[in-house]
Amino acid sequence: MTLPSERMIPLAEFLTLRTLLADYPVTHAMRTGEVASPLVRFDFAPFKPSNKGFKPMVRENAFDFGELAIVTYLQARERGWPFVLLPATIVGRFQHHCIAYNVERGAVRPEDLSGKRIGVRAYTQTTGMWVRGILQNQYGVDLSSIEWLTFEEAHVVGYENPSNVVLAPPDKSLKDMLLDGELDAAMLGDEMPDDPRLRTVVPDPKAAAEAWYRQTGAIPVNHLAVVSEALCRERPDVVRELSRLLNESKERVGPVEGIDTRPSGIEALRPGLELAIRYSRQQGLICREMSVEELFDDTTIGVA
Repeated sequence: MTLPSERMIPLAEFLTLRTLLADYPVTHAMRTGEVASPLVRFDFAPFKPSNKGFKPMVRENAFDFGELAIVTYLQARERGWPFVLLPATIVGRFQHHCIAYNVERGAVRPEDLSGKRIGVRAYTQTTGMWVRGILQNQYGVDLSSIEWLTFEEAHVVGYENPSNVVLAPPDKSLKDMLLDGELDAAMLGDEMPDDPRLRTVVPDPKAAAEAWYRQTGAIPVNHLAVVSEALCRERPDVVRELSRLLNESKERVGPVEGIDTRPSGIEALRPGLELAIRYSRQQGLICREMSVEELFDDTTIGVA
């Protein structure tokens, strides 16, 4: 992987940061300026959804700060990408409800999936990593026996999919292939399409997710905040300010009922990050185990 050169951070006291950060409940106050800073302003990228900005982020260093999917981050970090995590979740959720089947073609349960054909937007998609990890480790599914049909390449240059990953024809869509019987199951993401033919493969996904959480203590984080090493090195005061802004913006949402699926702070994130690393290694998304501390630096590991 050829890394783009790092951007030199101006030494002026006031900074405008090139920022990839969509409008979520936890970022809304930052996006609107309700939570603001005398040190920093944001030049927000227009990507909708934000994952369309992930390629320029990791391939071109197009941003100084923003959000990134954890699998993309792990793959890029393994290849020397000069960014580190801030300990703040931008998007997190339980994942058991994200894989579906077509009821018109018979019921499908996790134990039925070995040897089947399953669709996912990209093999490196973070939701796919979490669902595959759950299938393997909670339900004993043999992931290597499955043909994974995908529609997009990896964000990170140099990653090659495993041999049982196949690219779908360009005129096909994930949902249509599932409904037409070309797939046995598909990972359709957080919001199940409003179609009576679709059911979750996990029969009671809420109860299954709660059981998985009791066992692992992990929040399946999707997008986390990242910041350039250059900014950490040259303006640690700004990095600490970014952490403050993220935390204050999240606080504007109000108290969380039940489990907080958008944890902040290294210890709150640790179980989810450790599991993301382990699942990613199991699935060949990264080549080696990493420690949680490797994902941060001296500046970001100390912010809360």
